[in-house]
Amino acid sequence: MLIFPAIDLYEGKAVRLLKGDYSQLTVYSDHPLEIAEAFQEAGARCLHTVDLEGARTGETPNLEVIRHIVRNTDLFTEVGGGIRSAQVIERYLDAGVGRVILGTAAVTDRRFLEEAAADYGEKVAVGVDIRDGSVAIKGWTESSGLDAFDFCRDLQQLGIRTIICTDISRDGAMRGTNLELYRKLKDMLDMQIIASGGVSDLNDVRKLKEMDLYGAIIGKAYYTGAIDLKEAIAI
Repeated sequence: MLIFPAIDLYEGKAVRLLKGDYSQLTVYSDHPLEIAEAFQEAGARCLHTVDLEGARTGETPNLEVIRHIVRNTDLFTEVGGGIRSAQVIERYLDAGVGRVILGTAAVTDRRFLEEAAADYGEKVAVGVDIRDGSVAIKGWTESSGLDAFDFCRDLQQLGIRTIICTDISRDGAMRGTNLELYRKLKDMLDMQIIASGGVSDLNDVRKLKEMDLYGAIIGKAYYTGAIDLKEAIAI
């Protein structure tokens, strides 16, 4: 299992939100590259980034920060946050990003989803954000009405290889990860599943590894010191 330490970007800074709420934003560093370098020094091979401003605007306001990280580390970097067009996908891939993550647009723009899957293959993943069994969209503010498991099956049929699955109720809350959810997805799908949201301690990491998941994102638990990244990667 791969560990994806996370950097959420807002105004060029590394921040974290609680349950996606912009009014509950904590700034952890004014220098995201330094954090990425620390991840690499701890043994990380991968990085999960989200442009929180891009999630609102559909643009790439933190592109240069991401480009700087890609150029100055050896981390395989995946990026999400408001990716709604082929032009934005191209912008990130041209900057050296290894994989882009579609969110709301994967739910609301079927044609874009199909074209992205066909044109970019494994370089496109989909973030599946789940609240009460349904897929949430628009920064977790709305329910799409789609059953999360049906949606994941549909993505697999379209050829999407990787999903980043978040239980919104656990994100940033340090309540532990939703093991039952990931076990069900693993049994149901032949996809690369990345667990996101609520990975709070090394025990969570061990249990996810036992499931043989493709990856797990570690966010707030790293920044608060609840998880030692080096130990998580060793596990």
